[in-house]
Amino acid sequence: MTQASSEARSGATSSGSTSSGMANAIHSTMSMSDKPVTEGLPETEPGSLHELIITQLDDDQAQELVSIPLAGKSSIADHMVIASGRSTRQVAAMAQKLAVKIKHAGEPSPRIEGLPAADWVLIDAGDVVVHLFRPEVRGFYNLERMWGFGEDGETRHMGSV
Repeated sequence: MTQASSEARSGATSSGSTSSGMANAIHSTMSMSDKPVTEGLPETEPGSLHELIITQLDDDQAQELVSIPLAGKSSIADHMVIASGRSTRQVAAMAQKLAVKIKHAGEPSPRIEGLPAADWVLIDAGDVVVHLFRPEVRGFYNLERMWGFGEDGETRHMGSV
């Protein structure tokens, strides 16, 4: 551990005084282990493609992760997963990493649309359709409301950071 990160965890500066705000905020959001917190994630069937996608997006620190069950509502897929990235770079990286993970799991290669701009990337993995957005673009299109997810179209956020 570097001196700076050690100081940030302890809340002390190099002069020995405690820093306010930032160091305390950093300390309060860190968990004791390096393992991501998975509480609040959508329920998935163990070993399913849906579980693989949810786990990978959580590992990649996707924000506002939502899974909408489509069984009985649409024949396009069983689940629609929607998540946000903090920037176009993160959205593109999450999409590429997810596509590789799906292929290595023995599933057919997913079809990907929107990767060059990475404002909104659609990944068609067969039984699961994934939408990755920048937050501003996600708010504009509001897919959760369009699909009538939650009470009165309000979204249920799972695994929000």
